[in-house]
Amino acid sequence: MISKRRLPEIAAIRASVLRGLVEELDRRTGKTDMLLAGHGLLRSQLEDPYARVPMTRYVALFEEAAVHVGDPLFGARLGAAFRPADLGPIGMLFSLSSTIRAALARMARHMAVVQGATGIGLVAEADRLIWSYHLEDPGLWPRRQESEYSVVATCQLMRTCFSVGWTPVEVHFEHTPPSEPGALQRLLRCPLLFDQPANRIVIANEDADRVHRREDRDLIAILERHVADISAREQLAPGIVEQVGALIGIYLGHKPVTLVEIAREMRMPPRSLQRRLAEEGTSLRHLLRAHRQEIAGRQLSEAATSKARIAEALGYADATVFWRARKSWSGDLH
Repeated sequence: MISKRRLPEIAAIRASVLRGLVEELDRRTGKTDMLLAGHGLLRSQLEDPYARVPMTRYVALFEEAAVHVGDPLFGARLGAAFRPADLGPIGMLFSLSSTIRAALARMARHMAVVQGATGIGLVAEADRLIWSYHLEDPGLWPRRQESEYSVVATCQLMRTCFSVGWTPVEVHFEHTPPSEPGALQRLLRCPLLFDQPANRIVIANEDADRVHRREDRDLIAILERHVADISAREQLAPGIVEQVGALIGIYLGHKPVTLVEIAREMRMPPRSLQRRLAEEGTSLRHLLRAHRQEIAGRQLSEAATSKARIAEALGYADATVFWRARKSWSGDLH
C-alpha cells in the first residue's frame, strides 16, 4: 500500500498576506466583507500579524474573488503590486540580500513562517537557477489565482530589490493554459509553459549571481534570529515526510530524485533518512510514486497534454516507461 504524504492537521497561512487581496476587493467591489464571511474569515483577523487562516479558505477566496470581479488575471495583477514589506521580516531579508540567489535561498529557508504545506526551493543547473513553488496538498485545486499571484509576486520582488528590467528565462505553471495567455506573458516578460509538475521561475546564472549590494551582516543576523524564534515558538518546522515531499516537488523533472540526493539536501546520511521514513511508515519510493500519481492524474484528466510531455515532467525516461508505471498504479491502461 502506498503511503500518502502526511500534511499538518491544518495547513495555514498568515492572515496578513490577505491584506493586499482585501484592499483590491475594496477598490473593485463593495462586497468584500460578504466574500470574506463566505469563507469563514473576518476583516479583523488581518490586523494580527501572527494570526493564521486555513490555506483552504485562502485559496478558495482567491478563486472566488477573480470570478466576482470578472478578472481571470486577478491574482497575477495583484502579484505585480507586491512589495517586500508584504512578507514582513522575510521580505526585509530578501531586500537586504546581495544577489538574487541569496535572496531566494533565504525565502525558501524561512517561508514556513508565512505559510505551511508548501514546497519551495532552488535547483541549480549548468547555466541557470530554478526557483520552484507548489502547495503540497493536492486537494487545494483549482489554485490558478494563488499560483499566478505567488509567481508574479516573486518576480516583482526581484525587480523591486535588484533590477527593474530583470526578466526570467521562462516561467512554468502547474495549471492548464488560459484561453489567452498573452496578458500573463506580458506581465512576466518571458516564455510561459503550462501543465508542469510545479510552478517555477527559471533564472540565468549570471543574473542570479550578479552582486547588487554589500550585505549588512549584523542586521541580517538579527532578522534571521527573529524569524527562527517565531518558527520555534509556533513549532512550524515541517516533519521529515513533509520535508522529503517538498524536495520531491522541487527536484522532479530537473534533478534525480534519489535517496542520496535528498539526504544530501537534508544534510543527513542516506541510511538515517531511510530509517526515519520507515519509522513514519513510508519510503522515498512510496512518496515519489504518490507525488507522480497526483500530478499525472490531474494532467491526464484536465489537459490535452501528450503522454511524452507528462513523462518528461515526471522524470521518466519516455512515455513507455511512464505508461508502465501508471499501469502498476492502477492495474489498467485506461
